[in-house]
Amino acid sequence: MTTSAKIPEEKNLLHPRSLHRGRYDFAKLIAASPALAGFVSKNEYGNDSINFASPAAVKALNRALLKDMYGICDWDVPGNYLCPPIPGRADYLHYLADLLGESNGGKIPQGRKVRALDVGVGANAIYPLIGNRVYGWQFVGTDIDVAALENADTLLRANDMQADVELRLQRSRNSIFSGVTKADEFFDVTLCNPPFHESLAQARQGAQRKWQNLGLESDKRKNPVLNFGGQSMELCCDGGEQDFVKRMIEESKSGGNNCLWFTTLISKSATLPHVYRALKYSGAVDNRTIEMSQGQKKSRILAWSFMDKEQQGAWWAARK
Repeated sequence: MTTSAKIPEEKNLLHPRSLHRGRYDFAKLIAASPALAGFVSKNEYGNDSINFASPAAVKALNRALLKDMYGICDWDVPGNYLCPPIPGRADYLHYLADLLGESNGGKIPQGRKVRALDVGVGANAIYPLIGNRVYGWQFVGTDIDVAALENADTLLRANDMQADVELRLQRSRNSIFSGVTKADEFFDVTLCNPPFHESLAQARQGAQRKWQNLGLESDKRKNPVLNFGGQSMELCCDGGEQDFVKRMIEESKSGGNNCLWFTTLISKSATLPHVYRALKYSGAVDNRTIEMSQGQKKSRILAWSFMDKEQQGAWWAARK
């Protein structure tokens, strides 16, 4: 008699449309990306796994997941750039699709008519890559890092997405929408994975906690490896995510008629009271906090709109 393997609880917490809810099928992933084989071994429970504390192993797993599940080829990021967790990033997009569907008669809008603005697209370009593959949306991706945009452009060309994803350089480190959006263009949704930390030292403290949770903490590890990678501008900014998101809310006011939903990830629950106060004074008439969970990591999506229910309902008719 055969029995099916129990799906880990953290997998059940992913969005119902997630392609990542089952255990990783490493045989299938290796078939899609043979280089992954060198990082796979048996864990203490006798299951195939990788060392999630190894940046190279995480990158190899990402490359295999993107190839196998989304048909994305030749994915790579330069050393020390952010290597994002694929299931969590995909979940963000699925929840945004649900949010857009609420004002579209319950039907998730798909295809090139949907335009999304990715603030801080990064070298990995993960949101445009997955969002275009799964939902067919068009994207504009912005970033302050020229090298990151160059790598993102390479990924888009490798996957023939140049017609659906436009990259724009944000020349001001103090601006978010200003300077990269145009007065006469419309977006259905914005998304962002903001810099979480106030300094690299704080980022390294977070990495140290990850090592401790993995049982790999050492007194000799004074500068722990950031297994998720990340340049300083990807990980930290003055005031951390709290001040970044407050600036985003302030800037969003001038584009309230040009965007249905503004959204951002919020990593720290302590950030919420501060950004709620900013939303209260922004004039936003609708806001949501959507909880997400991937294993031990808890995060949430903050979404706000300057349109009431009637205006939201009319949005799609006006955009056709």
